[in-house]
Amino acid sequence: MDERKMRRIAPEVCSYVDDEHQSLSVEVTLPGVEKADIEAKIREDGMTLQAPRGEILYSTTLTFCCPVSAEEAAATYENGLLKIEIPFKDPMEGAVNLSID
Repeated sequence: MDERKMRRIAPEVCSYVDDEHQSLSVEVTLPGVEKADIEAKIREDGMTLQAPRGEILYSTTLTFCCPVSAEEAAATYENGLLKIEIPFKDPMEGAVNLSID
């Protein structure tokens, strides 16, 4: 079905930081969606998600509280619940040593 004719719905999303403040967990409720139909893209500052089900298109864009390591994200999908774990970037990643005269 053409995405333009689908009814867009924002899925239920819950995001939280782990107890050690090392990673971000994102849980998205996608009832009736096939795993192969989920399209999620993650950047260091946020993510987008689209998942069709019949004439419905679950669609959302999220902004993260802190930069994450998108390439280290891991996701599972079971019984209509997408769970994503994303570690935060090391705050000193990319830092350079300052030479002091």
